[in-house]
Amino acid sequence: MLRWTVIFVILAIVAAVFGFGGVAEGAASIAKVLFFIFLVLFVITLFTGRKKI
Repeated sequence: MLRWTVIFVILAIVAAVFGFGGVAEGAASIAKVLFFIFLVLFVITLFTGRKKI
């Protein structure tokens, strides 16, 4: 999940450099959503991942 976030951030930066504002904005918003999904899943896994009985 984090890998896809980094890919979309790089895509947004490259698109912004070449002047494709709409593509850059779309890629940045996708990266933002993926990052927040990653954070939620990370926190859930952090609390439920390794319980010792």
